[in-house]
Amino acid sequence: MTDHHKDINGVDQLSRIQTAQSVNISMEMFEKLYLNPENRVRGHLRSTFANPTPLPLLGFLIASTPLACALMGWRGAGGGGAATVGTYYFFGGMLQIIGALLEWVIGNTFIYIVFGSFGAFWLAFGATLTPYFNAEGAFTSGATTTAEMEAGVQSFQASLGFFLLFMGVLVFMYLICSLRTNAVFFMIFLCLDLSLFLLTAAYWKGAEGDTAAFERLEVAAGAFVFAFCMFGWYLFFAQLLRAVDFPLDLPVGDLSGLIKARKAKPDVEKNVEPKSD
Repeated sequence: MTDHHKDINGVDQLSRIQTAQSVNISMEMFEKLYLNPENRVRGHLRSTFANPTPLPLLGFLIASTPLACALMGWRGAGGGGAATVGTYYFFGGMLQIIGALLEWVIGNTFIYIVFGSFGAFWLAFGATLTPYFNAEGAFTSGATTTAEMEAGVQSFQASLGFFLLFMGVLVFMYLICSLRTNAVFFMIFLCLDLSLFLLTAAYWKGAEGDTAAFERLEVAAGAFVFAFCMFGWYLFFAQLLRAVDFPLDLPVGDLSGLIKARKAKPDVEKNVEPKSD
C-alpha cells in the first residue's frame, strides 16, 4: 500500500473517531451539556458548532446573583436591584436571547423556550427599573400629597405583583418539564419558582402598606434567588469543565430515567409516499 493510501485511510479513520466522539454521547451527558432532553434532529449542527448553552446560562447568573444580594440587603445594598439594571439588559436579556436563538438552530426546543422567555423577562424587568420608561411614575405623577404618593406606589406594587405571579406559573411548568433533565436543573427551577412567589407576596404586602412584611418577604425571596444561583454556578462550572475535556466531571443527577419518554409514533403515521404498483 502506498503512503498516499495510508494517509487517506488514516484521515478517514480519524474522521470516524471524531464523529463518534462528538455525536455519540450518552443521554445523561446530552442533558448535562444542553439542559434539554435528548432529541433527534436532522443534520450535524450539534457536532459542527459550539455548545451554546453555557453562554445564556452565564447571562442569567450574572444578572441574578447581584440581585439576590441586593434583595437580602447585604452590605447595605437595596433598591430592588436597580443599581445593576445594566446587567439585566446585557447579561440577562441580550445573552439569553442570543443563546435562545442558537438553541433553536440546533433543535433544543425546551431550553430555547426557557432562555428566550427569561431573556424577555430580564429586558422587561430592567425597563421597569429604568427611569426613562417611567413605570412607577405613571402611578405617582399626579400626586400632590404624601398620601396620594403612597397610594400610587402601592398601586404600582400591586400591578407589578401580577407579572411576577404569572412568571411563577410559567416557571412551575418548566419545573415539571425539568424532571426529564437533571436534578441540578430541577433545583434551579424549584428555588426560582419559590423566589418569584415570595416576591409576588412581598409586592402585594407592600401594596397593603405592610412594610415590615414586605421587607421580610423580600429578604426570603433574595435567599431563594441566591440558592438557585448557587445551583446555577455549579451547573455552569460542570459545563465548562466538560467543554475543555477536564478530567474532573461534576455530577448533576441524571433524571432521564425518572419519567419515561413518550413512545415514538409508529411508522405508519409518518409521511411516507406509497409505492406505485
